[in-house]
Amino acid sequence: MSNLSGIAASNGIAIAKAYKLAVPDLSFEKQTVQDTDNEINRLTEALEISKTELEKIKEHARASLGEEHAEIFSAHLLVLSDPELINPIKDKISTDQVNAEFALDETAQMFIQMFESMDNEYMRERAADIKDVTKRVMAHLLNVSFPNPALINEEVIVIAEDLTPSDTAQLNKQFVKGFTTNIGGRTSHSAIMARSLEIPAVVGTKEITTQAAAGDILIIDGIDGEVIINPSNDEMEKYEKKQADFEKQKEEWAKLKDEPTVSSDGTHVELVANIGTPEDVEGVKNNGGEGVGLYRTEFLYMGKTELPTEEEQFEAYKSVLEQMGDKPVVVRTLDIGGDKELPYLELPEEMNPFLGFRAIRLCLERDDIFRTQLRALLRASTYGNLKIMFPMIATLDEFRQAEAILLEEKDNLITEGVEVSDSIEIGIMVEIPSTAVIARQFAKEVDFFSIGTNDLIQYTLAADRMNERVSYLYQPYHPAILNLVNNVIEAAHAEGKWAGMCGEMAGDSIAIPILLGLGLDEFSMSATSILPARTQIKHLSKKELATYKEQLLSMNTADEVEEFIRSKTNQ
Repeated sequence: MSNLSGIAASNGIAIAKAYKLAVPDLSFEKQTVQDTDNEINRLTEALEISKTELEKIKEHARASLGEEHAEIFSAHLLVLSDPELINPIKDKISTDQVNAEFALDETAQMFIQMFESMDNEYMRERAADIKDVTKRVMAHLLNVSFPNPALINEEVIVIAEDLTPSDTAQLNKQFVKGFTTNIGGRTSHSAIMARSLEIPAVVGTKEITTQAAAGDILIIDGIDGEVIINPSNDEMEKYEKKQADFEKQKEEWAKLKDEPTVSSDGTHVELVANIGTPEDVEGVKNNGGEGVGLYRTEFLYMGKTELPTEEEQFEAYKSVLEQMGDKPVVVRTLDIGGDKELPYLELPEEMNPFLGFRAIRLCLERDDIFRTQLRALLRASTYGNLKIMFPMIATLDEFRQAEAILLEEKDNLITEGVEVSDSIEIGIMVEIPSTAVIARQFAKEVDFFSIGTNDLIQYTLAADRMNERVSYLYQPYHPAILNLVNNVIEAAHAEGKWAGMCGEMAGDSIAIPILLGLGLDEFSMSATSILPARTQIKHLSKKELATYKEQLLSMNTADEVEEFIRSKTNQ
């Protein structure tokens, strides 16, 4: 028996034998060729076979994981058709008279190294996409079998160096009870997909592929981030009990699906969900969501070759609003830039895109794009309880400009005879420290705030959350963050407005008691976090937590805050 520690990426306990997802031998030798046309034909055939496979994987992902995750494969298909990648490969074959395998590898490695060196998480993810796609093409050039997780037909735990998006999308949770990898983190594609599939996962173990062999019995503890290889009978009994306890806990959570979120002393708060596509609404409803606190509309724009039309957007917004009925739906307007780029917009490269031309800044300059989205939203507003939120607002002038365009398009639609709701609330995402600092001025003009802690934390502490060397500074419980959050909540309440939170912090079990005590009105999180959060809040007293407010805000470190909350809430 041996134990490995990693990162708990998806909750739950899984016990099954190991299935090693090995990358095939893709080694080759450089060859000089005379018939370059034949090599180009071989490349073209391998590309076409790969496209066909990816189309099938995309459909499987759409059926099992939803549209948002399926769009990853739209991006992969674009890579296979991208002349910026394919033409240099063909040119190398023709000019250097080399075999297709060598030309593919040389060109792909050049792009991978270029993207991996960029200080931009989105571009680093593109490197992973190119690796995934070109490995598939290479396998077809070499006529070797490529891993096909969809063929797994017995209960297993998958172990691998890493799981590519295409690997994860093919997992059938009827048979794949969990997975564990050498590398990865909670925000990797594989971890996000594991949570969508609701299967346990532990990533970043560093050595699972060398410590475990195919057929070994594994225990995956996705709650505490542990992997046990060939457990003893005592360990097996211990984790079988932990697994049963977790399933019972899930049953208890499920009982609260149709209940309001009320603290032990009778305070109601709203637990709502973050979504990316209309297909995600089913998960919100299945997990007892009281609304949608963040609809990330950029997924309508990504994985495409051109901007979505007004009609396409209208249908998507209408679908979400109709499915949610009278429950609130907060739609964030286009938040492109930073780690999310649209190749077809051909925006100039920036030294620091996270602090550059993105989100509302892009929309105010490209108001043709902005107006199309606002018209679609306004047209859909009569089908439900719509609230519109502008992202990345740094100044009051930006909010006023955005609101003016929205009201102008509303007047245009009414003039055209189109019905528009009269009860649309207009708010902002608070993710820039300056906005949090002068929240009182904003509160006089906006209808609501939604605090985007993912960016607010990294901007306040000047620490890129995706940079491993400074990730220790990404501290949600840092007193500076708590003071900014408190300032926003107090500003909203002083003007009779509401304040929500749509960052990861909203679903964090340590942060929830803090936020409840500070008076947060709405907590928006991943759908699968809603019922555990509702259960937690049911056992918390807001009045008691509120008495700790001044003490928490005056603490010196995040560790002090965490230790204090754990002691007061028995966590």
